[in-house]
Amino acid sequence: MHTATYPSLKGRRVIVSGGGSGIGEGIVEAFVRQGAAVAFVDIDEDASADLQTRLSDAEIKPIFVHCDITDCDDYGAKIGAIIEQLGGCDILINNAANDDRHTIAEVTPEYWDRSMAVNLKHQFFAAKAVVPAMQAAGGGSIVNLGSISWHLGLEDLAIYQTAKAAIEGLTRSLARELGRDNIRVNTIIPGNVQTPRQMKWYTPEGEAEIVAAQCLDGRIQPVDIAAMALFLASDDARFCTAHNYWVDAGWR
Repeated sequence: MHTATYPSLKGRRVIVSGGGSGIGEGIVEAFVRQGAAVAFVDIDEDASADLQTRLSDAEIKPIFVHCDITDCDDYGAKIGAIIEQLGGCDILINNAANDDRHTIAEVTPEYWDRSMAVNLKHQFFAAKAVVPAMQAAGGGSIVNLGSISWHLGLEDLAIYQTAKAAIEGLTRSLARELGRDNIRVNTIIPGNVQTPRQMKWYTPEGEAEIVAAQCLDGRIQPVDIAAMALFLASDDARFCTAHNYWVDAGWR
């Protein structure tokens, strides 16, 4: 598979949440291969260390910072330290999320708060934390990861889907608030991406049903989501903001 090279991304300073595995891992690798200076946060130290080892041949090696993004005060402080280490921030990828299945009967106020913290709250506070650095740099790009799930109305995901729906509203609001500072904000809406985590939810028969519902054959990979993130972060997308960009193989 031949991928695009974006000269404008070389040397750009990038922060990715949930970058140790799955879609986040694909995004981290894609930016590193573009010659960007990438820092990523995750709670999975083993997976993150493995990713660093795999990318050890890169021109600019990625930085890993262990962080629980649901602790917004700690996350904000760590973003501040990352910005200081990178010398600024040009691109923020709000990727971290948790799509645990749940019935309505199982949801408690504590579960609600926990789900909102891991799927929505951190995206706002990470954006807030990077805005001063982006303003100082003359602009930037914030890419939020949404989900196709609420557009389809899938079962056993009510709270997750509520959070993911809100991300699209957050994107529109941030884009309006930050646009005069030349900070662009967009949402990527992935379809069903074939990651190890997703594979635990689906049988081969379930996967076949997903492909049958898509317009295109095949399974979406993390590299496909990363390709959209690269474009939206690059100068090629300089007039793209406040919108949703679907990578779902037509699964609607």
